[in-house]
Amino acid sequence: MQSRRHQRVRELLIRAIGEVIRKELSIEEGGLITVNDVGLSGDLHSAVVFVSVLGNPEQQRKGFHLLQNHRKHIQSVVAGSVVLKYTPQLRFELDGSVERGNRVMSIIEELDKSSEAE
Repeated sequence: MQSRRHQRVRELLIRAIGEVIRKELSIEEGGLITVNDVGLSGDLHSAVVFVSVLGNPEQQRKGFHLLQNHRKHIQSVVAGSVVLKYTPQLRFELDGSVERGNRVMSIIEELDKSSEAE
């Protein structure tokens, strides 16, 4: 189980990184990028940022590449807004949980429709 400090830092990073992405990256260029979660190392020196990129496949690809290319800039802006002894080194990963959730919901809806038809 994570410590209370670990959880607070994680929540601060989710908000701060989301705010930086919202301000710095345009939706037209990279799609709608949302921060779903942040996984922190035990010593808080590194963080994996789980993001979803909504949009067409080209926007999703561009959005993820924008995040990777602007990683250092995003990290420096976060360092200015979140006061920590060490700012974690960020690494971005695509989080497919939203797509999986939508797929599960569509399957449930199909099952409901087929059971109503019987």
